[in-house]
Amino acid sequence: MPNIASARKRNRQNIKARARNRAAKSAVRTQIRRLDAAMAAGDNAVITAEFRATVKRLDQTAAKGIIHRNVASRTKSRLSARVKAVQTGTVKKVETAKK
Repeated sequence: MPNIASARKRNRQNIKARARNRAAKSAVRTQIRRLDAAMAAGDNAVITAEFRATVKRLDQTAAKGIIHRNVASRTKSRLSARVKAVQTGTVKKVETAKK
């Protein structure tokens, strides 16, 4: 435990920031799981809505610096390719993301 007041304050700030960052990352992962579920169901309207929500969440998280902008871009690109494949019918069954 730090003895200097500024170090104690920085420790408190780090704990709060870590909680915020973990919550934001968790929200992104949850949104991606919702998109996976929509793709498994196969309803194009729901897939489009969930994809838009996922992209928005990724952009917001990257804008806050919680994830790197290139990570957000790469994730959006990969999700976009999967969505397109499902909507055009080139993929019969979508497997959920495994981590």
